[in-house]
Amino acid sequence: MFHETQAAGPPVFSVVVPCYNEELGIDEFHRRISLVMDGLGRSWEVVYVNDGSADGTLIRLEALRSADPAVGLVNLSRNFGKEIALTAGLDHARGEAIIVIDADLQDPPEVIPELVTVWESGYDMVYAQRRAREGETWLKKFTANQFYRTMQRVGGVRLPQNTGDFRLLSRRALDALLLLREHHRFMKGLFAWVGFPSQAVLYDRAPRHAGSSSWNYWRLWNLAVEGITGFTLMPLKIATYLGLGVALFSLFFGGQLVLRTLLFGNRVPGYPSLMAVVLFLGGVQLMTLGVIGEYLGRVFNETKKRPLYLVERAIPSQVSLLPQAQPSRVA
Repeated sequence: MFHETQAAGPPVFSVVVPCYNEELGIDEFHRRISLVMDGLGRSWEVVYVNDGSADGTLIRLEALRSADPAVGLVNLSRNFGKEIALTAGLDHARGEAIIVIDADLQDPPEVIPELVTVWESGYDMVYAQRRAREGETWLKKFTANQFYRTMQRVGGVRLPQNTGDFRLLSRRALDALLLLREHHRFMKGLFAWVGFPSQAVLYDRAPRHAGSSSWNYWRLWNLAVEGITGFTLMPLKIATYLGLGVALFSLFFGGQLVLRTLLFGNRVPGYPSLMAVVLFLGGVQLMTLGVIGEYLGRVFNETKKRPLYLVERAIPSQVSLLPQAQPSRVA
């Protein structure tokens, strides 16, 4: 049966949920999201994206799809990463307003009515801003805070502090976002880049409901690199300035050597100081090449024109069947 609030026609709300190894908590998430969305009194669907999970997540999603017509399922052909999985879900969302949320229940679904209220007042982007981050170590909080500070100072877009993917987008904001098809995706930056009137809603982040996060510090570091290199050329500028600084230092160092030779004669310098200079210059050169390589690698990946993802199968929700069936998009 359809939910009591559902009606014929396209849904008003689409909830997009990327999933990776969420077998233990997906049932509780669906129970809570259903209660919240039913309470809004308008038609809705939820689009679950299985990002190549290695546990029983797909089985649980298939069971939810069979039991609840509000559930749509997009199963990717393999694991493409959260940013790509989120893009796949947004591609398949059909609502007038689209809500992005993770399945781990750290972002409480009960905040969604507040997002909807702000959206109804005329905002195209309503992002949930963390007031407290329960269940996270001080190191993760500190590094996250430093990353947001860095992006605020050097990024080409204004990234809201303590804001993740949990947000509501209007249809026109989503249509603008879907025009951006780069492979190295930092969704928080892309959300900010499209602009449109935006407003924050403060909330307290909860601990993870079940299972363990797949986001270790190495993956978070790589995501930070994606964000920085995707929205600013500052690393290249730093490499340029560092090279200029080393060149000036070398000029002054060489000058004082010439002066000392003229005044005190040619004394053979020590081996340790020579090795220190060689290793310093070599380190600067390798670091500069690494920065250039990061940007060059991104250009290389973009020029290959591969699709962002491949869909093994996509089953739309039955809440809002359109007059013509929409084919699964491979983007």
